[in-house]
Amino acid sequence: MSGLRFVILLPPSEGKAEGGVKKWSPRAGAFGSALGTPRTEVVTALKKIKGGDAALLGVKGDHLERALRANASLIGAPALPAWQRYTGVVWDHLDLASLTAPQRTRALSSIVVVSGLLGLVRADDPIPDYRLKMGARLKPFGTMAAWWNDSVSAALNTYAKGCVVIDLLPLEHRKAIEIDENVVAEYFRLGLFERGGKAGGHDAKAAKGRLARHLIVNSTKGVTAALKSFRDPQYVVKREN
Repeated sequence: MSGLRFVILLPPSEGKAEGGVKKWSPRAGAFGSALGTPRTEVVTALKKIKGGDAALLGVKGDHLERALRANASLIGAPALPAWQRYTGVVWDHLDLASLTAPQRTRALSSIVVVSGLLGLVRADDPIPDYRLKMGARLKPFGTMAAWWNDSVSAALNTYAKGCVVIDLLPLEHRKAIEIDENVVAEYFRLGLFERGGKAGGHDAKAAKGRLARHLIVNSTKGVTAALKSFRDPQYVVKREN
């Protein structure tokens, strides 16, 4: 990363903070111009089915009721910056709020989230409360990953031109992107593995958040050097491409 702009790809979190200030628009944020039209299509489809159902959204009870309310009225909904909206394990251990001001500024322009509802979101983009997984099958689109692939890949390759791209996505989200390695400076697809070689599952999310933070803090050293200095008590990082 030394001397080059970098992009870190992260998944969103199912856990999200409520509330917000600004009114959200599909054309908001760093990718609003490129993805505003497909975002509007997804939002319209969700509104037609009153936000979805338990089968589509993968939740029930109070979580389902909240998701339905949010999904049914997305345009004009209260918005928060993505890094404040997402509250899951990865984001809790990334802990952008505790970075120094220069580190946080660097992180907010470098972290890009691959989202089932929004396609792509930069960490400082305003986003609404919502629920829609990348693997969800929303009519008439099929799975969100397959439906988003063309537009998300085009927008991401344009944004990341000349950058080092660090991919920390789960497989489900990787299905939504195709990195053009002729456009980006270098592409690192990374995975976390137990020391015995088994791929990390849910328990590796905390380590993934710490890894993303480590890369941001040590960005001036270059990716290879930063990865070599990362230490976790349970997991090791391996390049998968």
